[in-house]
Amino acid sequence: MAARNYGQYCGVVTALELVGERWALLIVRDLLVGPRRYSDLKNGLPRIPTNILSTRLKELQEAGVIHRIPLARCGLVYDLTEFGRGLEDVVLALGRWGFHAMGDPAPDDIITNDSMTMAFRTAFQADVAAAYPPTAYQVHIGDVALGLRTVAGTLQIAPVPGSSGVPLPATVNPFSHGIDLTFAAGPGIRSLIAGELSPAAAIANGTVHVLGGDAALLDRFAATFSLRLGAQHAPAA
Repeated sequence: MAARNYGQYCGVVTALELVGERWALLIVRDLLVGPRRYSDLKNGLPRIPTNILSTRLKELQEAGVIHRIPLARCGLVYDLTEFGRGLEDVVLALGRWGFHAMGDPAPDDIITNDSMTMAFRTAFQADVAAAYPPTAYQVHIGDVALGLRTVAGTLQIAPVPGSSGVPLPATVNPFSHGIDLTFAAGPGIRSLIAGELSPAAAIANGTVHVLGGDAALLDRFAATFSLRLGAQHAPAA
C-alpha cells in the first residue's frame, strides 16, 4: 500500500491510499489495454522517473492491484489482477469527466497507443453502435494508428500493424474483415467527439482528412464515439 494515510474509515479514502499516488492510475490505465513489460510502461509514460515507476509497480503489487505473469515470447510482464480490473469503470468515468475540462494540448504533450485506446473506449457508445451494422475504422492521430471495429454494440481495438509504439502483439485483429473508413486527425478530433464540430465541418476545415473508404461513415463514427454533454440516444433503425 502507498505510504499516504488519511486517517479516515471510508471506501474513497482506501481507494486513494491504494492508487492515489502520482502516476499510479496511469499505470493502471495502460494495463487495462493489456499486459505490459517494464520497458513498455516506461515508453508509454516517458516523463515518469525510473525509480518512481519501480516504486509504483511495487506498491501496486503489494496492494494486490497488479501482478507479474509469464507471457509467451515476452517473458515476465505486468498485468492487472481481478481486483485491479475492478478499476476499469472508475478509469473510464474519470476519462469522461476529465474530457470536458480538457483544453488544447501543450506543445510537448504526447499521445500513445494505450492512451488513445482508452480514450476511444471512454467515448464508445455501445447502444448507438448496436443500432449500426459492423463497421471498421482505421484512425491515425500523429504517430498513433489504431483499428477500431464495432460489432453488435461491442468494440475491438488494436494498433495498426507496423505503426510505432506497438508494445505487444495485438490479441484482436479488427482488420480481418476490411476497413470501411480510414482517416487522419490531430487534437481537433476532440471537437468532433464533443459534438462541437459536425463531421462535414471537420472534413471541410481540415480537422479530419479522409484517407480511404466512405467519407459518409464519419457521421457514424461521430455518433458511435461521442462525449457530448447530456444523454446519448441510439439512431433510428
